[in-house]
Amino acid sequence: MTAALAMDRVAPPPARWLAYRDHDPWILGAAVVLACLGVVMMTSASITLADKNYGDPFYFLWRQLTALGIGAALALWAMHVPLHFLQRMSSAFLLLGILALILVLIPGIGREVNGSLRWLQLGPLSLQASEVAKPCVVLYLAGYLVRHSDQVREKFIGFIKPIGVLTLIAGLLLLEPDYGAAAVLFATCLGMLFLAGVSLPRFISWGLVALSALAALALLAPYRLARLMAFVDPWSDPYDSGFQLTQSLIAFGRGELTGVGLGAGIQKLFYLPEVHTDFVFAVIGEELGLAGTLTVIALFLFLMWRILLLGGEALKAGAAFHAHAANGVALLLGLQAFINIGVNIGVLPTKGLTLPFISYGANSMVITCAMLGLVLRIAHEIRRPVHLPATGRPVSAPAIKIAEDPTP
Repeated sequence: MTAALAMDRVAPPPARWLAYRDHDPWILGAAVVLACLGVVMMTSASITLADKNYGDPFYFLWRQLTALGIGAALALWAMHVPLHFLQRMSSAFLLLGILALILVLIPGIGREVNGSLRWLQLGPLSLQASEVAKPCVVLYLAGYLVRHSDQVREKFIGFIKPIGVLTLIAGLLLLEPDYGAAAVLFATCLGMLFLAGVSLPRFISWGLVALSALAALALLAPYRLARLMAFVDPWSDPYDSGFQLTQSLIAFGRGELTGVGLGAGIQKLFYLPEVHTDFVFAVIGEELGLAGTLTVIALFLFLMWRILLLGGEALKAGAAFHAHAANGVALLLGLQAFINIGVNIGVLPTKGLTLPFISYGANSMVITCAMLGLVLRIAHEIRRPVHLPATGRPVSAPAIKIAEDPTP
């Protein structure tokens, strides 16, 4: 009787529950908290601007919620796409990303906003080419690192091939121009190469070359040089080139430890430009104080750590493509958050990068949610229930063959 009860207690749950129990709840939970906080803070930051420009205080809120809904649906779809399909299509994804970056530069197809050709107009919808390119490049490089793993680690040619592809993509981004996206993508891919086993001397040498090239591009363009000077000493010209940064720093100063209270900030009242997109973190600093900003930073660090942990788990399970894709998503989200926060607090020059899950922006929100769905699919595939093959020894599903899984 006792033995029977014990068997009941350890009996496996229903197959339907087994199919979904391995999606990482910590990754999903951190992303949901960030998205909910983002909706609240973006609305607080934009409510006055929306009322003045559109006559509806919640103009940006409705659009952000719509983007979040589309992103959630896309994430749910991504959770059902087998990784072996994405691996087979990795080169096609690269071509798709390059095509989007080329089309946006063609007059009549690309739409100019604030002096930059970054948008593809598809009827009533606007698509930001750089957002499309980000996951495409990550998936391409993950596939490349699987196909040429030994060559990447041991030979110069294996390392320089993806660098050449990245240089082409960065060049297209700079023609828009989108310096921030180019820097994030290049740094993400260098990080993926390093985690794939590229030797440290080679990684450092090419990292220095990339930094030198990006620095030269920044210094050669007059508007980038002006931004750099404003970053070095924003108070030297607080009403012109340094205006945005000084207003952001004032917001953090007003917030002190616990903030002035949700909705009570004044820097969002037409003092701080791009307050609901690039500088929403400054509103968090003013209204929620140091406690709020540290909470956001901790959530991003936790999310990045969990995804990198998942990448390590995938590598141990023999699922190299899963590991490289997870590492790429972690680096992409982490670096973009780091740069946006660094710009807000004045430790990095101003870049037009959104804060993932938090800033206003339909394209950014949808693509970020899709990448989250990809990560949850990775977790699902490498944490399958244990199978019992003909040998009689328990072997996990990844050790059998993830790439031949017929289930969506």
